Amino acid sequence: MIQGDSLEVLPQLKVASFDLLFADPPYNLTKTFGEEKFLRTSDDAYEAFLDSWLLLCVPLLKATASVYVCGDWRSSAAIQRVGSKYFKLRNRITWEREKGRGAKANWKNAAEDIWFFTASDEYTFNLDAVKQRRRVMAPYRENGKAKDWDEAGKFRDTHPSNLWTDITVPFWSMPENTDHPTQKPEKLLAKIILASTNPGDLILDPFAGSGTTAVVAKKLDRKFVAIESDEHYCLVAAKRLELAENDPSIQGLSDGVFWERNSSPARNK
Repeated sequence: MIQGDSLEVLPQLKVASFDLLFADPPYNLTKTFGEEKFLRTSDDAYEAFLDSWLLLCVPLLKATASVYVCGDWRSSAAIQRVGSKYFKLRNRITWEREKGRGAKANWKNAAEDIWFFTASDEYTFNLDAVKQRRRVMAPYRENGKAKDWDEAGKFRDTHPSNLWTDITVPFWSMPENTDHPTQKPEKLLAKIILASTNPGDLILDPFAGSGTTAVVAKKLDRKFVAIESDEHYCLVAAKRLELAENDPSIQGLSDGVFWERNSSPARNK
């Protein structure tokens, strides 16, 4: 964990050393993060902000690196444009946030985007590490026997899609919950890290917040450099890293697969 401004820290890091960049920058919203405050600005100014730090990340990545950048509906187009200047665009992941305020004259915001890029056509994607275990709703049979599903447990392991509906946003009773206003769930980071890195790989997070990327990297035997400007959240991250020493579990990840939201591995084995 490094406390500091990413624009000052990134130029000091080793060139061509990172296997994965995960970035969760401030969205184009007026929001307070501890002692830091981000003010909503014009679309052009926000795009320039994205370019300012992403440009510094480019030389730090290996030729086989993957890049994931988070955004909401307002900032998503800018991320796609800026990211495509430097990387090969692979996909846009949309994940459901089941929490959020309702709106009287608009649709409730219940989803966010993660743009997936790669530095080249040669990159890591561990399909078997990110399969999702789903309940069998309409079972297929062949010659009277279950086809592609477990008859005893009534589940099947499916290929991951770019629509994630199994993520639970941390709430007060979950051990991973902190006071950070935009904390990402450990399960979300686990999907990305398992898919796009291998054990021992090095991960860069220039907007670390409460340290979720660092914590999940530690739990999954990866290395990390995480940069955060706010001292309080650096200390929160340090505490979470300490707790991860004794508890490497990740909610929703068990038996080498990701379970549907609110499903119990014990009940579905």
